[in-house]
Formats: sequence, C-alpha cells, structure tokens
Amino acid sequence: MNPAKQNFTTPIQLRDTIYAFQSSRIVLTAYELDIFTHIEEEGTTSLAVAKALKTNPRATDRLMSALCAIGLLQKKEILFFTTTFSQYYLSKKSSGYMKGFRHTINMWDTWTSLTDVIKTGKSQQRNLRAERGEKWAESFIGAMHERASRQAGEIIDKIHLTGIHSMLDIGGGSGVYAMQFVEKNPLNKATVFDLPEIIPITKKYIDNEGLSQQFDFIAGDYNKDDWGMGYDMTFLSAIVHINSFDENQKLVQKCYDSLNKNGLIVIQDHVMSEMRTEPYAGALFALNMLVGTENGDTYTESEIRAWLIHSSFSEIIRVETFNNAMIIGRKR
Repeated sequence: MNPAKQNFTTPIQLRDTIYAFQSSRIVLTAYELDIFTHIEEEGTTSLAVAKALKTNPRATDRLMSALCAIGLLQKKEILFFTTTFSQYYLSKKSSGYMKGFRHTINMWDTWTSLTDVIKTGKSQQRNLRAERGEKWAESFIGAMHERASRQAGEIIDKIHLTGIHSMLDIGGGSGVYAMQFVEKNPLNKATVFDLPEIIPITKKYIDNEGLSQQFDFIAGDYNKDDWGMGYDMTFLSAIVHINSFDENQKLVQKCYDSLNKNGLIVIQDHVMSEMRTEPYAGALFALNMLVGTENGDTYTESEIRAWLIHSSFSEIIRVETFNNAMIIGRKR
C-alpha cells in the first residue's frame, strides 16, 4: 500500500520523514541476520540469539530492543518474543515468510548513490550482472515472484483471452504470469524468454508446479536475440521500466513482428500521469531506475501508446491492475 501524499505543516512531520530510513535499516538488518527465526515461542535472550548468529552480544541486544520500540518484538524481563505479525511474516519457520525482502537489501546500496546520480544523470552502478552471481539472481526472482503471485491470477483474468492459446512471456522471471495463463486452459502453451542465468531458476518454479509440459524456454537478451514467431500474445510485465524510450520502441516492434494476426501485446508497469507526479509508487520507482539502471525510467500512458501506434497496433486500451496498469494492443 502506498502512503498518500503528505500535507507538511510542521517540522516534526518533516523530521519523521527524513529519519524514516532508520526504522527501515533496523528491520532490514534484522531480516538479513535472520533475528526473527532464532526467537523461540517460549522467548529467547539476546545473548542466545547473538551466540546462534555469531554477532556481538551488546549490539544484538540493542538491535532487538529497537525492534521492540518499532513493534516487531516484545520483551518480558530478559526474554524477547516475536509478535504474531513478525512470527508469521519474518520467521523462516512460517509458511508466510516474506523472502522477497532480500532484494530490498540489495537495493539499499544503489539508493545511497542518489545524490551523485542526480548530479550526473548517470547510474553509479557498473554492469554487475556477471558479478552479482546466482545468489543475487535467486533473491531478485524470489522477490518478483512473491509480489506477483498474490495477484497474477486476477491480472490474467483481466485480459480478454478468446482465441489466445500461445504466450511469450518476455523477461518472465519465475514464470508466475505464464503459469496462470496455462492453468486457465490445459491446451495453452507458454514460452518464457529471459537471460541465460535466469532460465534455470524459471524452470525450478515451473517444475515445482508440475507445468513443464506446457512450457518452452528461450535464453537470451531481448534487445539482441531472436525469440521466434507465431505467438498469440506477448506479455511484458515490469520490463519497459528497465529500458530507454527508444529501446522500448524497438522492443514493441519486435513483439508486433512475432505475433500472429489478432495477437495481443500486454504491457504491465507503472503508468505515470502526464505530469509524472502520480502514482506515488511510480514516481519513486523512476528514481529506483535512475540509480540502478543505465537507461530505465517510468513512462506515461501517452508514451506507451506512442510505441504501440508506431508499430501499427490498434484497439489500444488501458486496464487497471493493483498498483500498476496494463496497456493492451491488438495486431490486425
């Protein structure tokens, strides 16, 4: 849920906003260290947690006390306890564990460069794809899967799928949307196109759901490599914000060329107001792309429509989704 735009009237409101990073860092550090998993139902001392995690006892105690102040732990005498909320969402012992925050920890470093990026207009991040390795990729795909899996079925239901039997999921990650597509009709077939280091992760998610027979996989770079022809739908979720305007124009044309007649292109992303001040999440995400990518940005509806019109898509509509929107066009 995104907070509403604040009406600042007092210095205290401003101070609370500026210091909000402290609470965020406390929770992320506790998450990274796995504090919540190491607290037993009958309570655990900070010393016992420090021994288990091999951390400094005094520092661990102060961190856990701060978590009490925030409201994610409770303390009775020398024992610390999780709350019902933190036990469910932040302990690995729980089925509700939110593993996606691992990627948020990775984002912390990129956001510290924001001042320099605003000065230069260029991301301070080198191309870290080769250096980040498997662990980074797993945490990134895990975060994307967790966010999308709660809503993927409802989002696919918002697309008019009559006559649509094959889907190309570009940059499909875990394949969460493609899995929902093939589950709607056992005759459907989906192809996931993603980077060579991502496709093995994709296969694990799809194997876990027992859907491998309905899937094909293509490894490559969507800006450079071919993905074939004959699809009824090309699906791009959380993709266009990675690219420049011109890169997206070329990508949309590539989608058009690969579609069958009457095929659909579906772009799901932050769709900005023409003033670029709303939605809240999209305005912040534009900065996330500024610090973390070479050319990424968030785009307005008119910009997205311009790509589709340039590539001869017609019947272009906007469909609202949860925090984002879909722009859908048809090849006639």
